[in-house]
Amino acid sequence: MFDDDEPRRKPATELGQSLATHSVDELEAYVRALKAEIVRVQAEIAKRSDVRSAAEALFRKPGG
Repeated sequence: MFDDDEPRRKPATELGQSLATHSVDELEAYVRALKAEIVRVQAEIAKRSDVRSAAEALFRKPGG
């Protein structure tokens, strides 16, 4: 997805930073990036929850 030789661009806006100096286009791009990050984090949470549930089922005591 990313070329290792290309430096990664720093996001134009970071969490908690003032939004006053950003254009509407920059703010809309920031919202899209945040939404994509939320989806990515939620997928990781779901994956970890599935692993945890499977581990709990595996190590659950019989009859308990």
